[in-house]
Amino acid sequence: MVTVKIIWDEDADRALGLPAYESAGAAGADVRANFPDRGEIRLEAGARMLVPTGLRLEIPQGYEVQLRPRSGLALKHGITLPNSPGTIDADYRGPLGVILLNAGREGFVVKHGARIAQMIVAPVVQAQFELAVGLSETERGEGGFGSTGAS
Repeated sequence: MVTVKIIWDEDADRALGLPAYESAGAAGADVRANFPDRGEIRLEAGARMLVPTGLRLEIPQGYEVQLRPRSGLALKHGITLPNSPGTIDADYRGPLGVILLNAGREGFVVKHGARIAQMIVAPVVQAQFELAVGLSETERGEGGFGSTGAS
């Protein structure tokens, strides 16, 4: 079990609780909108905004937190995260915000306390990058997008 330490922003609504897994098999913990004024914001079609969560994280070294869209919001309203998955690095200590994008056709109201994203804790592997004179051959070779014939 990995522990992510969390503190509240000064003006956060602590009654909303910490991120939580909504089922025993859930991979992502739901994160809520936490507006300092306890209000709501309308996100027009095609618009994006940074939504505060009222949280700050201390992620253990060797891990990251990924922010991903909630499937119900994406399907029903077109609400997604344009940088999905959004990565929160282990050395970041600032406020946790979620970039929401309304890819739908109608405006959408983001209410205080609404579940807006899922938070995944994942291990990180840092690679060593080495300049080479060539790369090994493969059956696929340089074939790019759509080159395997699968749609």
